[in-house]
Amino acid sequence: MTLKSDTVRWGASILVVALAAGGAGYWAGHRSPQPQAAASGEAGTGSGKVLYWYDPMFPNQKFDKPGKSPFMDMQLVPRYADGESAGAAPGVTVDPSARQSLGLRVAEARMGSLASTLEVTGTIDFNQRDVAVIQARSGGFVSRVYARAPGDVVRAGAPIADLLLPEWGGAQTEYLSVRRLGKPDLTAAARQRLRLMGMSDGLIASVERSGRPNGVVTITTPISGTIQTLDARAGVTLAMGQTLAQVSGLGTVWLNAAVPEARAGDVRVGQNASTTLAGFPGERFAGRVIAILPTTQADSRTLTVRIELPNRDGRLRPGMFASVALGGDAKPALLVPSEAVIRTGRRTLVMLAAGDGRYHPAEVRIGREAGGETEILAGLSPGENVVVSGQFLIDSEASLSGIEARPIGGGAASATIAAPASKATLYETTGKIERITANSVTLSHEPVPALDWPAMTMTFALANPGIARGFKAGDRVRFGFDRPPAGPTLRHMAKVAGQ
Repeated sequence: MTLKSDTVRWGASILVVALAAGGAGYWAGHRSPQPQAAASGEAGTGSGKVLYWYDPMFPNQKFDKPGKSPFMDMQLVPRYADGESAGAAPGVTVDPSARQSLGLRVAEARMGSLASTLEVTGTIDFNQRDVAVIQARSGGFVSRVYARAPGDVVRAGAPIADLLLPEWGGAQTEYLSVRRLGKPDLTAAARQRLRLMGMSDGLIASVERSGRPNGVVTITTPISGTIQTLDARAGVTLAMGQTLAQVSGLGTVWLNAAVPEARAGDVRVGQNASTTLAGFPGERFAGRVIAILPTTQADSRTLTVRIELPNRDGRLRPGMFASVALGGDAKPALLVPSEAVIRTGRRTLVMLAAGDGRYHPAEVRIGREAGGETEILAGLSPGENVVVSGQFLIDSEASLSGIEARPIGGGAASATIAAPASKATLYETTGKIERITANSVTLSHEPVPALDWPAMTMTFALANPGIARGFKAGDRVRFGFDRPPAGPTLRHMAKVAGQ
């Protein structure tokens, strides 16, 4: 298809309408003649052998005879064999004088590094590993309760309650009696008995100094933090081992982040995390991933990633909402500008730009996206040019003209935009064979300075299956390849000397 400069505005208007309303194709088929900007090979422009008939509203559906479309009340349009120039691949041709008016811009698919930064949300929680449980070491009574309540923040050593423990008082009386005998062995044994009952060395020393038993013990919290539970009440009878209080530390807190299961592979234990909170704008808190919980939330299809954050000043409070950026390692990838990607909902396309002013859709499979660039996993080769601006206009013209997109992994000759053989360039480097199949070889190769490629592992198609004959995985080789539209293709390969 050729877009002329004198009709570009009229053609662009028609195409915009076609994108905005599906009935535009029906109207054009019935009421308007073929535009001068029509694709090469459309009805009224070709005179050779008819390859097939198609409905412009459903261009991928082909028919072997003329007639009315089963989808729309309109006549099928023929596709002629001589509608394109000799040796050219089907596609949309834009007149050079019209490119500026259409605002067409192209960019080269290139190898680069894309940092796998993952941004998620989560909530602050207590560090469940920093918990102190305060219990009664002996049966007795609560004689006094200090002014504490659940939710209070206390320091280490803060008193909780005074307990009257008759059993301890009796044991202390026996110890003082044995001590008066002046027998070191018996005294040491009696002192050890007090320790086994739960008395501290400080309490035993106090009894020794006073010479009187002390059955009243003050229970204190061993750590600083928040009182979670408090069951001590004045006058309450206690049993041995009964829990009086539970304190959660605040020195560190947990951030439980929800990560989509599709990005589970981007998270690992030990990974750094940067956290921001609405309560502290402009401030970032550094942490690290300490655990990835083994279960997935069925309703949200997310997994929980546990991040530990220092909280020396106590500003991070459980329940706070936080945004988390999980930094990943930069990985080599084939990149294109994100604006070049066309998402139809059913598949993902880019518009390839050949050197002769022709454009053709190609199906791609995309990966990560960051910094205005998108990773191409399949369907595109380094060095191919894609349309960055004006691609939707070309894509609509290609669809109305029945031009099929180049499938992932290559495809029919009609879907190939081949560069002239005279422009083919052979690149050479060395590497190690990782895997050999009937049609490809996977190599871990050294950098290719001519293409600005870093050292990486990638798969090359075999121009001839015989190239890989006699080689095996692990061989170090020197090889040459070129870059046709179907992807990097191996042209020759030889073992490195010494093998």
